[in-house]
Amino acid sequence: MFKICNYSDDIMSEVHVFNAGPCLLPQQAIDSSIEALKNFKGTGISVLSVSHRSKEWGEVMDEVRANWKELLNIPDTHEVVFLGGGASLQFLYVAMNFLEHKAAYLDTGVWAHKALQQAQGIGEAYALACSADRNYSYIPKGYVIPTDVDYFHITTNNTIYGTEIKEDIDSPVPLVADMSSDIMSRPVDVSKYAMIYGGAQKNVGPAGVVFAIIRKDALGKVSRYIPTMLDYRTHIDKESMFNTPPVFSIFVMNETLKWLKGIGGVEAVNKLDIEKADILYNEIDRNSLFTGTAAKEDRSIMNVCFVMAPGYESLQDEFFAFAKGRGMVGIKGHRSVGGFRASIYNACTKEDVNALAGCMREFEAMKK
Repeated sequence: MFKICNYSDDIMSEVHVFNAGPCLLPQQAIDSSIEALKNFKGTGISVLSVSHRSKEWGEVMDEVRANWKELLNIPDTHEVVFLGGGASLQFLYVAMNFLEHKAAYLDTGVWAHKALQQAQGIGEAYALACSADRNYSYIPKGYVIPTDVDYFHITTNNTIYGTEIKEDIDSPVPLVADMSSDIMSRPVDVSKYAMIYGGAQKNVGPAGVVFAIIRKDALGKVSRYIPTMLDYRTHIDKESMFNTPPVFSIFVMNETLKWLKGIGGVEAVNKLDIEKADILYNEIDRNSLFTGTAAKEDRSIMNVCFVMAPGYESLQDEFFAFAKGRGMVGIKGHRSVGGFRASIYNACTKEDVNALAGCMREFEAMKK
């Protein structure tokens, strides 16, 4: 929750941010990043101008890797790298580095489908299971992961449709996961994955940097030529500094991880995230004006998607205006599906969520 000054009438008003990304960052990370913009680690140089080859920057890179490994209990079999280009570029990276014969994908939404399409441009890849038949409102069940594929790819949280895989899958083949929008929201058994990747701009930092957690012995299995910049081994060997890294984005990421450690780490924030989601889903289920769009057993604790209940669709624009007037920011659903979406990532507070639930109750009282 942020306090901003409305200079038109000099009254302080509360703003509750539910943007799907870039995410709401913890104020601690914002404040320390502002200081680094002025003077990075006492060098007298802004972090925007610091050399990525400097001793001071090397210390940040060492620290951010160590924080990732500590928070997720990443085993020594895996390495963490930081890249540019967004998670969408990783769709191509994954296929270039892991696809030799064929790959299976779980198609649970727009980004999962895009990942599959990129792999199909490299080699044989197919959807093992798909939930498009019900507008991606559920996670497919009952599928059997084949043993003759190079890897199985999943997208653990679907930001547009509000569904989530909340447990680590046991896979007989290398498991690759796009965790862009739920990383650091729950404990993860990293040993079960050949690779976990994602954009930082949901839970762990600003836009501009991608994290990739890679099991080192899973690489080097394909026979194709891999361009230097698309080869994960390049970035592991050069400790994410083969080329100039996105320095400021990595700095803010590190400050965000320090904040997360300070509040008790992943286990503590997972408890808080579940509590926040319960508050909002309980209000959606109780409120006669709204209805959820995701199957209850698959509801995301990161992205809460809902619409006006049948018979009240005409009130949608009125509720948007009502909520905006009460400081709710970023609750409009993705342009491809409409409705509402409240993204309640780690830095979103219970106060924010209670404010939105209260806004929904107030609107219902006006209209009933």
